Amino acid sequence: MSSNPIKIIITGATGMVGEGVLMECLENPGISEILSVSRKPSGKKHAKLKEYIVPDFLSITENDENLKGYDACFFCAGISSVGMNEEDYTKITYDTTLHFANAVLKQNPGMVFNYVSGAHTDSTESGKTMWARVKGRTENSLKKLGFRSAYNFRPGFMKPVEGQVHVKWFFKPIIWLFPVLLPSQSLTLHEVGRAMVNVVKKGYPTSVLEIRDIKKLAI
Repeated sequence: MSSNPIKIIITGATGMVGEGVLMECLENPGISEILSVSRKPSGKKHAKLKEYIVPDFLSITENDENLKGYDACFFCAGISSVGMNEEDYTKITYDTTLHFANAVLKQNPGMVFNYVSGAHTDSTESGKTMWARVKGRTENSLKKLGFRSAYNFRPGFMKPVEGQVHVKWFFKPIIWLFPVLLPSQSLTLHEVGRAMVNVVKKGYPTSVLEIRDIKKLAI
């Protein structure tokens, strides 16, 4: 167990999950430095935040020293599968994630990799639901890469952090319902961010973290 502040890479800071996790990490004393890797600026300014703008993650090479010197990666980038075929969804969800993971691992051999997956992800990779199969394949492949640890976060409904900008319009009117009607299936992005920090510093017995595990780690 480490009490020293950690340096992290975060992706997806212009999406709801990534922005919420970033905001928690900016205020978390357990983190000393953050590199946001994104296709466009996050819009956030903070003394411990640096940004690396990369239009295409697949163009990142394994010898990219911009990614060097970090203890963990919080991979929060992702896309909805709605309206997508399996080939296109796989390119974004599997190919891009594994490419980026290999690049950060090359620069940081002792790194912990936290991947935001999803509740009901299919670890067998053989179920009927396309997105769950692809996410399951991604989870399984990440565990084999050789990180010090690779954790797959499977949150359910997530309540944004106050002040977030990147929240879908259709989501805002029903945010308050989640903790009231679905307390066992919902989390706040504060909890997700804190759990990500704590799992790097403390570890956890299992690599797949369901909602109950994330809640436990966030304490």
